Amino acid sequence: MKVLLVCSAGGHFKAIYQLRSFWETCDRRWVTFQTPVTEASLEGEKVDWAWSPTNRNFLNLLRNLILAWTLLRRDRPDVVISTGAGVAVPFLAIANLLGSQTVFVESITRVTDLSLSAKLALPFVSVLYVHWAELQLRYPQAELINPQKVTPERLATVEF
Repeated sequence: MKVLLVCSAGGHFKAIYQLRSFWETCDRRWVTFQTPVTEASLEGEKVDWAWSPTNRNFLNLLRNLILAWTLLRRDRPDVVISTGAGVAVPFLAIANLLGSQTVFVESITRVTDLSLSAKLALPFVSVLYVHWAELQLRYPQAELINPQKVTPERLATVEF
């Protein structure tokens, strides 16, 4: 399975990195921000550096939109997985347009409402994972995440 992992640096990167049991056996590529932590953690991985900051930065939104279009057309991943934040939106939108499955894993800190990036990406997401039952009640299309259940085999059985 070809997987594209898209995330901002910091906590978003940590969250997607903790899903290693899912992606470590996949043919994968990363899109994230270039920081000392991401550079060290992703040494030896296939990585494309996204433009940052993304908050209130229209130019970087356009740059990331072009990056998403270029990478997704070239690589044609089976699934694009993101934990946010702003860099997720252009990648999930274009991936959906090009026929890839799309997954957004909401932050564990979001208990009662989705993040802005999740709300913007929601129309383009095949599966939305949340960590809290309270959030699932508000967004019934969401699935409660259990990291042990997020495996390539499990993802293959999810009806998109």
